[in-house]
Amino acid sequence: MVNRRRRGRKLTFALTAGVLAATLALGGCDGDGDSNSKSGAKDGPSVIAPGKPGEKAEEITPEEAKKRGEDDTPNSADFEYAQMMIEHHRQALTMSELAPDRAKSDKVKRLAERIHAAQGPEIKAMEAWIDRNGGPRESAAHDGHHMPGMATEAQLDTLRASKGSGFDELFLKLMITHHTGALTMAKDVLSNGNNVLVEEMANDVGAQQTSEIERMRELL
Repeated sequence: MVNRRRRGRKLTFALTAGVLAATLALGGCDGDGDSNSKSGAKDGPSVIAPGKPGEKAEEITPEEAKKRGEDDTPNSADFEYAQMMIEHHRQALTMSELAPDRAKSDKVKRLAERIHAAQGPEIKAMEAWIDRNGGPRESAAHDGHHMPGMATEAQLDTLRASKGSGFDELFLKLMITHHTGALTMAKDVLSNGNNVLVEEMANDVGAQQTSEIERMRELL
């Protein structure tokens, strides 16, 4: 479990650095030190905060952002990540379930088995997180086929019809793309989300799938 106080310090440091950079930038634009200090104290830089589900992002002061940084209440980015990643993982399960009967390489079969063993429990964990936080498991705001890395129905049909070394190659290529999309989604929520548990899940996905991408590239 990530220590909330440590996370708060990280957020505070980042915000403080941002405030300092913005203050220096403002100082560089105004040659009058006195007037700069007066206007800077009143109008300081703003921070864009993602809204809760169904709400728009808002512009807040650095001081308010610091206060919010100590609160890990899920925002819209957290919910969207969990909802989308559940669907994303489900497609990975669909592809990996084809490997035992179609793959030629034992290494590909074992890789598919590991992917299935890891992502099944991750789906349950994200569903449980959504339920605890009162959000829907699915969102009408996104189309699964437009998520990063998702295979098309035509690609899945081709994979189902493949066998032997042809299956191995297509499976690896599709899964590399699929994992790369998951990394993009994890990076986005780490930048825009607010919940500690979602942060942990995204970090776990990033570490595991980066390792698997390297392994799959070696098998091609």
